[in-house]
Amino acid sequence: MLKKQMESYISESVIENKIELFKEEKDYVEKHKLLAEDIIIVEKENARFTDAYIERSNKESEELISEENCAFLSQPIEYLKKNKDEFLYFESRWFELIGVEALSLEVDDVFGTYNAMFGLKFQKKMGDVLKTYLTKELQEGIGSFSLMFNQGEGLWDVNVALDNIKGFQEDMSLEEAFHLIYHFLFNLVQTIEEDM
Repeated sequence: MLKKQMESYISESVIENKIELFKEEKDYVEKHKLLAEDIIIVEKENARFTDAYIERSNKESEELISEENCAFLSQPIEYLKKNKDEFLYFESRWFELIGVEALSLEVDDVFGTYNAMFGLKFQKKMGDVLKTYLTKELQEGIGSFSLMFNQGEGLWDVNVALDNIKGFQEDMSLEEAFHLIYHFLFNLVQTIEEDM
């Protein structure tokens, strides 16, 4: 799936024998030799999520509080601890590229962890592989992840405690947190695809 998505992205993004890619995509493209030799890769360093769709909503009622622009992502992640009754709903073409449907981020009421919840487009038969990867990669702790196949949607409902992802820091910004989630999920999808 990732390989097809990347090939599609490449075909839309090559302009005058050049393509701009972020580090994860650049490394993947080079590893899998997805570009013709005459195409030059320019590594992007600007913000990945400038075009993201962001909502703040009430956890209990799911009522929309407000839509936010990418400037909101400069807030510290601690914003969610100070506003425990809210969750962030986040959509980005970058998450779609790796097969992740709409992401939500909130603080867990019971454990006080930062939780990322999302749908992951993998077949039901991939359950054991997903569970093995998450168990290995997350610094194990109570409530580090949950995984359930959603038959109706045909995808995995995943809940991951951000606190257990290597590199997480409580003083990071929301933007840094979304970059960390993206990096973690990109590696997950790539690893699972390569093991298939």
